[in-house]
Amino acid sequence: MQLRWIELRDFRNHGDTRVVVPDGLVVAVGPNGAGKTNLMEAMFFLCSLTSPRVSDNKPLVREGAAAGYVRGEVESLQGKVLIEVEIPGAGANRVQVNRSPVRRKRDVRRQARAVYFGPDDLDVVRGEPGQRRRFLDEALVALWPLKESLITAYDRTVRQRNRLLKDWEGKGAPAGLEAWDAELVENGCALTRARAEAATRLAPYAEEEFLHLVGYGLACKYLASVEGEPLEEAFRERLIARREDDLIRRTTLVGPHRDDLGLAVREMGARAFASHGEGWAAALCLRLGLAAAVAEELGEPPIVLLDDPFSALDPARQVQVAERLAGRGQVVVSVADESHVPKNADEIWEVAAGAVTIQGAS
Repeated sequence: MQLRWIELRDFRNHGDTRVVVPDGLVVAVGPNGAGKTNLMEAMFFLCSLTSPRVSDNKPLVREGAAAGYVRGEVESLQGKVLIEVEIPGAGANRVQVNRSPVRRKRDVRRQARAVYFGPDDLDVVRGEPGQRRRFLDEALVALWPLKESLITAYDRTVRQRNRLLKDWEGKGAPAGLEAWDAELVENGCALTRARAEAATRLAPYAEEEFLHLVGYGLACKYLASVEGEPLEEAFRERLIARREDDLIRRTTLVGPHRDDLGLAVREMGARAFASHGEGWAAALCLRLGLAAAVAEELGEPPIVLLDDPFSALDPARQVQVAERLAGRGQVVVSVADESHVPKNADEIWEVAAGAVTIQGAS
């Protein structure tokens, strides 16, 4: 899969940027604040209709502009597709695919797949379990865009059940709780199975990348809140066992919203014991592992976007990562230091003040 070209207008600090994106390893180089990350964010946004950095549209729109625009053409084994997105400062995005309006993100995500790594991914390793649950759900959507509905259905059920518990003032259990329990079991089991499959797909690739980069192992294991077979029965039993605690605390204590992704380096929990460099390498390898899993699923590699991947790695490991990126299809990397530009780069972009200049190969 390849992003053939992309055009940005009034997106962050890019007033009017258009670049043709070649296949192979592309490196965007420039000082901090020049617009490298913004360019890569726009590439990911075009493919996913979400930002990997913010949840609100407003920061995406250039100051003083009414809206930002991102356009581009993606080519895959299925053919070429033109994606156009208007991003207002407030309100819903307006999206067209091949000049026809679309309303659902999955209509774009089915045709354009990208995997994005950024410095904030360190939180997947070092942060709270919620960061790892988010990664699992991002992996699920990257692998199977249509399964995003499993996430939204489960989240809606948990919110409604929690509202019922919080509003209840009487004794015993509130009326209607059993109905929400049944829905929680159904939607929770569906999401648990999907997350388990996503973790199973990406874990071997992530572990392989880490072993090659660091020289020892990374253990990656999905830690479901509810385990057992049949899963539905195990889920119901856990709900019953925690029912009194749910009523006392007025919240749902069982389900995938309590899941985690276990990560261990040298048989010790990465969150507590990994060094900064090990944590960074683990986060990067999780994304590279996801990209490999998506490639296996699709039969072609996704677009890979790596924002500042070398900054926490020593020179030898920078070279190792760069060498491993060759042959993965289209990979776009950003660096702030020219000394970090890989020698095997197929094209180099110089980014300054929201403008891109093509330098050629390294």
